[in-house]
Amino acid sequence: MMNKESFGACLLLTLPQDVFAVISRFLSPSDICNLILCGKSICALVDSEKTWLVQCEVVKVIPLFEIVQWRIGISSYKALCRFLVEVVKPLVGIWVQQNPELGNVVYVMPGFLSVVGCRIIPQEVGPLWIQEGQLVWSPVFEIICGFDGSNGFFLHGRDKEGSCLYPGFVMGIEKSCNELLLEVEPRREKSLCNEIEREDSRKELSGKINEGGVPFGNLDFSDRVNLLDIVTNHVSLRVGEPLTGMLFPTRSKDDEAMMLERRTMLLKMLKFGGNSKHLKLEENEQLCYNHIQIDINKLWENLGDDIDVMEDIEDQREVTPEKKSFSRFFRSGIKHILGKSSSSKIKPPSSSEIRRSNRQTFLSSGDTFGLSLKASCTVMSYYEGWPIMCANRFSLYKLPMKNPIDNQEYAGLWGGTFGWPPGKYIEEGKALFLLMLTYGESEEGNERVLIGTKILEGNRCAERPNGSSMFVVNIDTPSLEPFPFDTDGRDFEHSYTGEGIEDGYGFRYPGSKPGSLFVISSDLLAFVWQETKDVISLQRLKLAEILKKGLGSCVPPLPPTKNFTYTERSYTNVFTKSSTYSSSSE
Repeated sequence: MMNKESFGACLLLTLPQDVFAVISRFLSPSDICNLILCGKSICALVDSEKTWLVQCEVVKVIPLFEIVQWRIGISSYKALCRFLVEVVKPLVGIWVQQNPELGNVVYVMPGFLSVVGCRIIPQEVGPLWIQEGQLVWSPVFEIICGFDGSNGFFLHGRDKEGSCLYPGFVMGIEKSCNELLLEVEPRREKSLCNEIEREDSRKELSGKINEGGVPFGNLDFSDRVNLLDIVTNHVSLRVGEPLTGMLFPTRSKDDEAMMLERRTMLLKMLKFGGNSKHLKLEENEQLCYNHIQIDINKLWENLGDDIDVMEDIEDQREVTPEKKSFSRFFRSGIKHILGKSSSSKIKPPSSSEIRRSNRQTFLSSGDTFGLSLKASCTVMSYYEGWPIMCANRFSLYKLPMKNPIDNQEYAGLWGGTFGWPPGKYIEEGKALFLLMLTYGESEEGNERVLIGTKILEGNRCAERPNGSSMFVVNIDTPSLEPFPFDTDGRDFEHSYTGEGIEDGYGFRYPGSKPGSLFVISSDLLAFVWQETKDVISLQRLKLAEILKKGLGSCVPPLPPTKNFTYTERSYTNVFTKSSTYSSSSE
């Protein structure tokens, strides 16, 4: 007699693939992988193109027509699903840094078999507002999907002669990542060739290299700056059209061929370097371009170390090929000090000695060094929806963004300007504001509040810091204040009482004044300050749709390290020279 488990498995095997594909909509990609491991007969049913096409839809990061479009450039829907789950879904969203107060909002969106990080530039909007105008942006980075679902990383930037791409590695993306790190990765030379096709072995090797070593993030800030500058200068590849052109497809039929050509060129650059025009991706592995090899002595020379230290690192590499431990370095250092001092007291190492030891341990952990991108999940604190960030790391932080749901219909990203009515009669030179609307509780805990956190300001000089609450509204308390302007034929659905940010000491320590939030529709809001009658009009923004419709104006990026994230505080728009966006400041 057949037991229940065997009967269930046999029943599953009798299903047509089309029927199982429908059932698989209620399963996750990990569920499908577990079923594949159950046996050859079940694997034949489950591991099919139809099933994995459904799973690509289940991930819900790109629409079906784009999934079909992407399939042309990849080996299978299974490989595509891997890229969607491991790379696209964790990274898509809004990433920010607190310094400077202007210009550090990076929107990560799907490209073509890629994800693209786009910096939204502080800007002004004209009379036609965003929908009919031009949203100004600049490329920051791309992660390109290989034929087998693996990936490669490009940082965008520029030098004095023009735009460049800086190839590197993706060293890990956690599913719930909230911090995106640009680092220098130590490597062993035998792992350099054919990187895209050896991603898993690369991660394993890198883990062995760094085990017990000094992480890049533990180095002194100036050392990290120098290392990033050295590596980016070495790996830079000068590019022109079409590599600096279209980063994501619009709805044109000609886009598919152009995007395929561009992606092929990028994959060649990852494998062969800049001289890859006439080479094919299937060429022999011996032709791989070692685009990250940098001599250790050259690193020390650029970091400004003296001859004694350079001799020390050479001795260390001969005696201990892997690396000298932190404690061993200090034991030898202490002996050296004792040999020159008549004092019998052992002094603790100074900060400069610790800094030098960290550098030495880091540099001795690899033969070569390359750029790396790492997305990790860190414990973070928030103040009114704004993450409390580390100011001296090359990192971006993800803003929690929730889609509108019942009882939280205003959650999400909004754009607006001061003035009324929105989209009509707005004077030239109105600053664009981006606000993230989130729900929370009042300090007393007895009322729901809607918080409008400013994440971008288009003025030439920031007045309200990023992370400021432009307004906080008691969403359960109706406002009795009348709307002070002509409604322009609009009907108001709701109005709520609240407070909006007001002038303080250069807005560094702002105060708040009473106001009201007026809801025209689920996609149009207006907050009015009661005393001054100032009004900020807000419209829900879908940045991906705006950019894919071609309503974007791309401006040159900053130099590479600065282009990822700023490391100095600035309250002015670094993308402007005079009154234009002609080029980025150096």
